[in-house]
Amino acid sequence: MVSKKSRTEVRRKKHLRIRNRFSGDASRPRLSVFRSNNHMYAQIIDDTAGHTLVAASTVEKDVKAELQKTNNVEAAAYLGRVIAKKAIDKGIKEVVFDRGGFIYHGKIKALADAAREEGLVF
Repeated sequence: MVSKKSRTEVRRKKHLRIRNRFSGDASRPRLSVFRSNNHMYAQIIDDTAGHTLVAASTVEKDVKAELQKTNNVEAAAYLGRVIAKKAIDKGIKEVVFDRGGFIYHGKIKALADAAREEGLVF
């Protein structure tokens, strides 16, 4: 009988392979994205210092108030705009995009495109 690995385990292994290729530093931090079944989370991380510089998610009250649903493409695009505005306010213009092992399609792509439109470079 063939046993099949769970989707989360496959995603975790993909994410580890991605993280071995790049990391964020002070000049170009990492924009990390995670999505659950109900929410999306994005944070900009300086890996050399080990600090989160900027974070946003659909759990936050001000973000959640603007959305009808927190787990669709529109919510992801709005979150991309929010994280980009927060980053630019902190003086961060260039980032490395970490899709977190998720396929670059749908919600992840919408978040990335919206962040690029607001002025983040990656």
